[in-house]
Amino acid sequence: MPLSKDTLQLLEVDGSLVPGPVYDQYWPYIDALPHDTLQHMYRTMAVIRALDIEAGNLQRQGQMALWVPAIGQEGCQVGSAIASRPQDSIFPAYREHSVARLRGVSMLQIVRMLRGLTHGGWDPKTHNNFHLFTLVIGSHTLHATGYAMGIGLDGTVATGDVTTDEASIVYFGDGATSQGDTHEAMVFAQSYQAPVVFFLQNNHWAISTPVRVQSRTPLAQRAAGYGIPSRQIDGNDALISYAVTREMADHARSGSGPQFIEALTYRIGAHTTSDDPTKYRDEDELRFWTDRDPIARFGAFLRAQGEQQAFFDEVDQQGLDEVSDFRRDVLALGKPEPSEMFRHVYSAPHAPVEAQAAWFAEYEASFVDKGPGA
Repeated sequence: MPLSKDTLQLLEVDGSLVPGPVYDQYWPYIDALPHDTLQHMYRTMAVIRALDIEAGNLQRQGQMALWVPAIGQEGCQVGSAIASRPQDSIFPAYREHSVARLRGVSMLQIVRMLRGLTHGGWDPKTHNNFHLFTLVIGSHTLHATGYAMGIGLDGTVATGDVTTDEASIVYFGDGATSQGDTHEAMVFAQSYQAPVVFFLQNNHWAISTPVRVQSRTPLAQRAAGYGIPSRQIDGNDALISYAVTREMADHARSGSGPQFIEALTYRIGAHTTSDDPTKYRDEDELRFWTDRDPIARFGAFLRAQGEQQAFFDEVDQQGLDEVSDFRRDVLALGKPEPSEMFRHVYSAPHAPVEAQAAWFAEYEASFVDKGPGA
């Protein structure tokens, strides 16, 4: 889907800046960023992609049952995550690896979940309010909305201080917009003026169903039906992702109610490693989006700003080093004990679960060979 006249963009495909009213409105957000933040954005995108590719390789080698690649979507994720404020609560789907890293969740923790070693893998309270990955498509939009409603009841919204006022940001894909949970979340969010930002990563494919089948109109326009302000952005432009997310999240936290962002991006790889995208999409479409790679575009922008080759060489080396450490750590992961499945269902002791654990232990013990005459 080529960008339309309504799509907000700061960076051209070649990394040059787009002049005009969008630049005039949103460049001040970028101009206020220190240079090391721009470097951090590039570094995160590049290193996460290296780890993402390695995770796919490890899955093919039997180290986990499934991997969910995010290659091609790093720009919208990094821009929006950097734009969030520390007090915000982030509700991911299952492809937000860049957002996870920026909130303190490592790729290894994600692998532990997909390997079956944990039910979730991290405590949101100790990981900068980054909530657990959600495998039931669309259900987390309700979680984010309900949490945002609670924020409003707590009175931590619209005090006039953006450094303490809270918002929740929920990430989901175009496939989730066809789910009833997402519809309900947007109804509730607008009805109760919940401070939530719906961040849609439109990567154009819900597994093998193209977005043109799911919606005959741009998905950003659906928000108008709920009375929710919306923006459609070039999701492979990390700068516009940052600026619009910062703007709309601050609107939400200031008491203006829910906001909606549609980031036009593309899933370069498979939906998951159990999927073969060559069966349903053609090479011309893939080439169109590969030419709009968010990392190459951001790198070109930094070079135009005077960034030296030494920085890019350093990032490439960091990627290699982290991939090496990541592979070593994944290969060192053991197998889960069956009893582990009962240990973290609730945060406190829970009698029915303890009874189930005792029954399961007895059941497992019944298979032990007790020798002749037993």
